This record gives sequence, structure tokens and C-alpha cells, in this order.
Amino acid sequence: MFRMVRLTRAQVRQIDRLAVERYHVPGVVLMENAAIAAANAAAAMIPPGAGPVLILCGGGNNGGDGLAVARHLHNRGYGVRILLAADPEKYAGDARINWDICQAMNLPFANATAQAIVQCGAALIVDAIFGTGLTQPPRAPFADLVAAVEKTAAPVLAIDIPSGLDCDIGRPLGPACVRAKRTVTFVAEKTGFGEPGAREYLGEVIVGDIGCPRELVEEEIRNSKFE
Repeated sequence: MFRMVRLTRAQVRQIDRLAVERYHVPGVVLMENAAIAAANAAAAMIPPGAGPVLILCGGGNNGGDGLAVARHLHNRGYGVRILLAADPEKYAGDARINWDICQAMNLPFANATAQAIVQCGAALIVDAIFGTGLTQPPRAPFADLVAAVEKTAAPVLAIDIPSGLDCDIGRPLGPACVRAKRTVTFVAEKTGFGEPGAREYLGEVIVGDIGCPRELVEEEIRNSKFE
């Protein structure tokens, strides 16, 4: 929507907040639109007749995006398997809504372990563990999960940002970080995406439209003197 615009973590949060408060766009609608954009990107990466799509879900809204992607891909006829890197009982808000839907649809899920990742035989891995809100090095067993993803050699689609990468500085927050073939990010690219070295984790970057009013993005551009 806005070519080469890059926004900070704080700016994107502000846009999301105002979309809900000022424009009355429910948060679950934003999540649904994000999931559709991500499902479209995933479908473009899956060879015909290939194995299942493995979706790694964390405990926050990024994980909620992953859950919504799982059900959209299932509805399109793809085999999906959800691996949870957090306790699903702690899902809240929009993420909880999508968890409840996935359970009602009886989508297969299990705890995320290195062994489960390697044994899945995935044709594509969707990374929805951590989003742009991550500001501290991820704790164990995150590094083991990343190593297992790399061991599979399956292409990775990152949701909003590769897990472990700081969206503002464009560098990993710890020793482990997902390396994606493609990243579908939302609203706009993040400031860190332009930093040297970020591309090796991001891969190809696609900006997905989640339905935030364009006036909000234009307002942030003006406030940041990006015009």
C-alpha cells in the first residue's frame, strides 16, 4: 500500500490500537485479514501434492495469526499440523477465539518439540512463534526448535517477522533466529528490515493488507516525516 515505508514497533502498535478505538475495526477482523494474507502467501509456496503444512504457534497474537492460517489452509484442502510452543490455555482475546475455532474443527495439534518438527515431513513451515513485540532473547527450548526447523530443510514462511528477530534493529535478539524464505509482514515493513544482514532472516518480504484504514498509516508517515 505504501511502497518502501518502514515503521517501528511502536508505530505499528499505535496504528492497530487506533484502528480498533477510532475506526471501530474489531481486533479479530484485523487478525482474520492477516491470516488470509498469510494463507495466500503460504499457498503460493506449496508444491502440488506436497506434504503437510507445519504451523508453529506461540502464545501471543502472532500465535493467533498462525492458528487462523491453519484453518484457512485446511479449508483450502491442505493438510495442516499445528505445533504449540506455548500453553494453549493461556490464549486470550483474538488468539483464544481462533484456538477455540481450531479445536471445534478438530485440527491436529501437539506440543512443539524438535522431534515433532523433524518427523512431520512438512512441505512448508509457517513460523508464528514470536511477533514484533519480542524485545528479549527467547528462552529455551526456542533454540532447539530453530535448529530442528533448519534440519528439515523445508521452506519457511514467517508471519509478520521471523521469530527471534528484533523488528526495530533488524538483528536477532539471541543466538537463535528463524531464517525464512518469505516473510509476510503487516501494515508496512518494519524499520529493522532495512538493516544490513536482516535479509538473510527475512527472505522475500511481502506486505499484507489487514484492513487498517490508510489514513492511520498516512498519519504515521506524516508524524515521522517520511513524506
